[in-house]
Amino acid sequence: MQQVVAFQGERGAYSEEAVVKFFGEIVPGRLDVLPCRSLPEVFRAINEGIATDGLIPIENSLAGSINESYDLLLRNDINIYGEVILPINHCLLALEGETLKDIRRVYSHPQALAQCETFLEKLGVETIAVYDTAGSAKMIKEMQMRGAAAIASKRAAELYGVKVIAEGIQSDKANSTRFYAIGRRQGSKGERNKTVVVFATENKPGALYWCLGAIVCRQINMTKLESRPSRGEPWQYIFYLDLETHISEPACRDAIDELRTKTLFTRVLGSFPAAAGENDGRACGVSPGLG
Repeated sequence: MQQVVAFQGERGAYSEEAVVKFFGEIVPGRLDVLPCRSLPEVFRAINEGIATDGLIPIENSLAGSINESYDLLLRNDINIYGEVILPINHCLLALEGETLKDIRRVYSHPQALAQCETFLEKLGVETIAVYDTAGSAKMIKEMQMRGAAAIASKRAAELYGVKVIAEGIQSDKANSTRFYAIGRRQGSKGERNKTVVVFATENKPGALYWCLGAIVCRQINMTKLESRPSRGEPWQYIFYLDLETHISEPACRDAIDELRTKTLFTRVLGSFPAAAGENDGRACGVSPGLG
């Protein structure tokens, strides 16, 4: 069966780089990609069978969690089955013949503009937010925009035929984004694993404390705890947990079973091999074929 991976952004976006890093090189007929304008479109493509898989950003090392991704994971019956960490190397792209002194306007995604704030302030340019990094490079090329530049990846420069006039322009060089691979399949088990759980508690004293006790008493390492507003219930919250374990482990299964007795609902969003450290960003233990 042909594998089609949906991602948010235009061809050449960082999400497409993450697709290549996780699944392997894009080969039409074996591994195709489906660029989507928004994250909800990624989930819709999987739900409607247009795509077999998706790759979504979940967390940036500087900006923190991507809340929209968490909300969509809760609202859709789709599994997380893997993750990959991509170092982000922002480049300034412009038409051939342009130099830094020619640039008066810079276009990119709001997060990319924020992550390059120091460089842009020194350059003294007007910044204009658009929906996608690679989309800004595509726009500059198609519209032949002189005096303008885009912040995007080297891959976008090669794809759209624009020139890299500055590289590594992000304010903090330790800038990485974590992506989740999502779809219908279940995650395998690796040497290091992660299980992502979402639950809601009653609004009463000690409710979260007793829930976390189900994790702590079984010596399971909790690497992240995130709260999000509950849709349709003002001032009520749901909680996302990242656990350093796999659902196949008895201690993990027992902890989840106990959570279900202490919460309004508990759902495992995925259990899968954890990505390697941020230094290399390799995906662990996931084959590129359909499982």
